[in-house]
Amino acid sequence: MICSATPTPGHTRPWNQPSRPKGGRAIGVLLTAGAIFLSTGVGIWAERRWPEGAANAARKALVVLLYVLLPPVIFFNIAAADIDVDHGLGLGLALVAVTIAAVVAWWVASRVLKLPRYQVGAVVCVVLSVNTGYLGYPLTVALLGRDQLSDAVLYDVLVTGPSLLLGAFAVGAAFGTKAGETPRQRIAAFFTRNPPLYAAILGLLAPKALAPAVAVDISQALVVAILPIGFFAIGATLAEGALQGELPLPPPLTRPVVLVLAVRLALVPALLMLIAAPLIDLPPAYRLMAAMPCGINSMVVSHAYGLDNKIVAEAVTWSTAIVVFAALVSLAF
Repeated sequence: MICSATPTPGHTRPWNQPSRPKGGRAIGVLLTAGAIFLSTGVGIWAERRWPEGAANAARKALVVLLYVLLPPVIFFNIAAADIDVDHGLGLGLALVAVTIAAVVAWWVASRVLKLPRYQVGAVVCVVLSVNTGYLGYPLTVALLGRDQLSDAVLYDVLVTGPSLLLGAFAVGAAFGTKAGETPRQRIAAFFTRNPPLYAAILGLLAPKALAPAVAVDISQALVVAILPIGFFAIGATLAEGALQGELPLPPPLTRPVVLVLAVRLALVPALLMLIAAPLIDLPPAYRLMAAMPCGINSMVVSHAYGLDNKIVAEAVTWSTAIVVFAALVSLAF
């Protein structure tokens, strides 16, 4: 559900066509990668050209994502989705793996690296927020085939969704600098700054009649806007975080970011396969989705609750670049 709509029968995206020339299988990945890098570059350039204006625009863009764009995307696509729970055990194990990984990230960040709370929260948030949608769907089709897409959708809805709406938002409320001081204030912040959660609940309760094809199509079109807006904010945040001089590209690999990469890209899929091995034959799409990069929704959470935006932006940038590069290499061979 990370910046993504859930495709349903009759609402597939252009890259989901069953017949595609071999040489064209990477087009969806290339277009997505191009949009990511272009949007990030525009954000960096804008912050350098108009420092205060670009930074303010990035923050306002994240507010628009949180309160305007994400809720209808989530509502209409969950309401219209046909969710098959045949692979429910695998999805449950994936939630267990993500939870364990988040606890490991928290322990290392707080006890070993001894980071301040708002940075610990940023590390855990990006581990929980995953780009299984906008990037995960095309990668599933390109690397595994269209027949695996339904499993990818299930993972996106039933694993990434709760991890973001319950896990990442709760972490933001618990660790952020703008969530209040007392437990009561932080609980209130979780419920008052989490409109996507209510959109998801309403989507699960709503009959399909409230999600007509035209509404689903329009909400999926919003996804096209979410990706560049989110990565524009990431680019502006990266540039804003540079102390002086030219912004190093790629951004520096700090210890918190290395921790995120290790947990998000290695520990989560390894845990899932280890836990599932004696129990089930894990669908290939679950393994792939478990290794997706940090999602741009983590920037929304970080901004809303006052986590470390720099750690979040760098983690999203590095993890996305690594996964896209690995995918292109896989397609080449």
